[in-house]
Amino acid sequence: MSDNITVYMVVNLSINDRDEYRVYEKGFFPFLKKYNGTFITFDDSPVCLEGDTPKQFDRVIIFSFPSEFDADNWWADEGYQELSKHRRNATYITLQRIKGIPPRN
Repeated sequence: MSDNITVYMVVNLSINDRDEYRVYEKGFFPFLKKYNGTFITFDDSPVCLEGDTPKQFDRVIIFSFPSEFDADNWWADEGYQELSKHRRNATYITLQRIKGIPPRN
């Protein structure tokens, strides 16, 4: 594990229960901040330029952490896992963890 490689989280989701998802949204940012995360963007109308449009998803979210250590601790946080039950109940989702390019020496 490298502590100096940015880790990006790419989320594709479809919201099935907006009220339940709002509970998750309201609690998400304190956990992101706790682990030094940065919210980058979201898009409710992503455009697929090649391949089949993934019809099951209507939102894309990207956020990052400065290290794998921070990302792993965010994911493992018991409070976050409890909060994420609201997201799991409210959405169909894929979540990808992607390592950035390591810095050059």
